[in-house]
Amino acid sequence: MANYLLAALLGIIEGITEWLPISSTGHLILAEEFIHLQASEAFLEMFDVVIQFGAILAVVVIFWNKLWPFCLNGPGEGFIGRYCRRDVWDMWFHVLAAILPSALIGLPLDDWMTEHLHNPPVVSAMLILYGVFFLLIERSVGHKRPAVRRISQINYRMALFIGVFQLLALVPGTSRSGATIIGAMLIGCSRTVAAEFTFYLAVPTMAGASLIKILKFLLEGEGFSGAELGLLFTGCAVAFAVSLACIRFLMDYVKKHDFKVFGWYRIALGVLVLAYFYLLKPVLAA
Repeated sequence: MANYLLAALLGIIEGITEWLPISSTGHLILAEEFIHLQASEAFLEMFDVVIQFGAILAVVVIFWNKLWPFCLNGPGEGFIGRYCRRDVWDMWFHVLAAILPSALIGLPLDDWMTEHLHNPPVVSAMLILYGVFFLLIERSVGHKRPAVRRISQINYRMALFIGVFQLLALVPGTSRSGATIIGAMLIGCSRTVAAEFTFYLAVPTMAGASLIKILKFLLEGEGFSGAELGLLFTGCAVAFAVSLACIRFLMDYVKKHDFKVFGWYRIALGVLVLAYFYLLKPVLAA
């Protein structure tokens, strides 16, 4: 029972930090110092990624009407006009363009990044660096009237630019949502459009990452025990429920507020990670 409670706690952390631009990795690297699931190391590595699937389902549920590309008796002519929603298909094509940098460059480097950069100094540096970026962007462009106020105004050049920023999020501590929001705001997207496009972009990106991790886990000869499947389901279910609330909160929040609070929070968390691993932990170990 304790193991399931710990899996649920990790699901809560994932559901909150995946969507707020504060880095799920930065929080998980701290959480894993105190939360120890009783499972193999290979399963734990896979678990941290696959519980994102629950968070993805929350996006699909909330934005279903904007994501489903088919219809019945549409206003156009022919099969496409009657059964396809052109605006939604157009949005998905732009999302696919945005995931190209991660698919072509990020996938080959993913394991290397995890092995060599998943450590407290890198995570702390990225937390602080992108926290500063949020403060600078809000100061420079945050007060200007955005040129892009609807998803449909994002063209392929803009989508690729946002995709490049998502690629930067391969460095642990960056935050996928934080990087893509920064990229979107730099090209004139409103905070609402930046956040919403980030959610849409997460669906194929995170679904693909989850599938790859499961396949690697199985191909390496690992199998799921009943207990491990239960832990995975618990983490995904909790991440889904928490994500529903977190996404709605962020979409309401950005309508009236800026991202400065997340910038300051990231800086504070980065300092906390450094302080724990290089000041407090050695003292506790001694």
